Amino acid sequence: MSALRVLRIGPAASIQDQGRAGRLDQGISCGGAADLLALAEGAALLRQDGGLAALELAGMGGAFEATAPVRIALTGAPMVASLDGAPLAWNASHLLQAGQRLDIGAARKGVYGYLHLGGGIASEALLGARAAHLVSGLGRTVVEGDLLPAGTDTGRETGLGLAAEDRFQGGELRIVESFQSSLFAQEVRARFAETAFTRGSRANRMGVEMISEGEGFAAAGQLNVLSEIIVPGDVQMTGDGKPFVLLREAQTTGGYPRIGSVLPCDLTRVAQAQAGTALRFRWISLAEGLAAQAQYDKMIKALPTRCKPLLRDPAIMQDLLSYQLISGVVSADAEPFESGDIT
Repeated sequence: MSALRVLRIGPAASIQDQGRAGRLDQGISCGGAADLLALAEGAALLRQDGGLAALELAGMGGAFEATAPVRIALTGAPMVASLDGAPLAWNASHLLQAGQRLDIGAARKGVYGYLHLGGGIASEALLGARAAHLVSGLGRTVVEGDLLPAGTDTGRETGLGLAAEDRFQGGELRIVESFQSSLFAQEVRARFAETAFTRGSRANRMGVEMISEGEGFAAAGQLNVLSEIIVPGDVQMTGDGKPFVLLREAQTTGGYPRIGSVLPCDLTRVAQAQAGTALRFRWISLAEGLAAQAQYDKMIKALPTRCKPLLRDPAIMQDLLSYQLISGVVSADAEPFESGDIT
């Protein structure tokens, strides 16, 4: 069985897939990978289904040993990676042989990096998914000594690279009105969009704190707001008017007022923002939001066509001798179009 043995691991690393949809009535939010785009990128690089589970690395990487040949891909927040000491390209797929050691360092930018296995990580499924939902107590973090088993790998191709969508520098977040937007005066909503925010220090898979100067953003009758359904992307205000953008493990209901909801396709910018990263909100219509999300979904489907062979340095190719290096070589002296002169 192909697997990776965990020799060293950073805190809060967990196995994640696309999560558990349709369980809000049981008190379980969807969960799943904080950066779903990184999940799709890994699937494209390994030519496999986007629903397979991967290892989510929260800010810090780890060290792993292959128990048998296994294909991997590295996506999400760029981290320094090496195989038996030789550097590995990020946002690319690679082949590990039995006994080889993979080392992954800290994130150079962004927060969440992903380690994918050919065939996905075949950990135990709980309530229809392998994603660890830490808030609900489903699954747990990955620790030193764990074995990450690979599922059945139907692909063979490696050595592919993919130009990553840059969502690690913060930037603009498109937001649409939601159930409780009308509780906020029009001037409050306008000021919200005009305000420069930075990601605060309080952040996890449930949500991210947004910091700004000036007064908070209060809603009318906010102390009497009834608890309503919550979805990832909702921007919830605390009692002092400080916004939190809710992420994949957000609570299922809540009584704090919500000024609007960030488009799902922009949530990766929030999840991947390091503390102090600048972010701004821009109101758009529901129609504009649906069009933007449709364009994003189209881009996700096209990811496999954007994967290209890596340009590799022969000086650091550990598998160089496995390549046919002389096929097609011709004699410098012979007539190349005469039969039998091709050697």
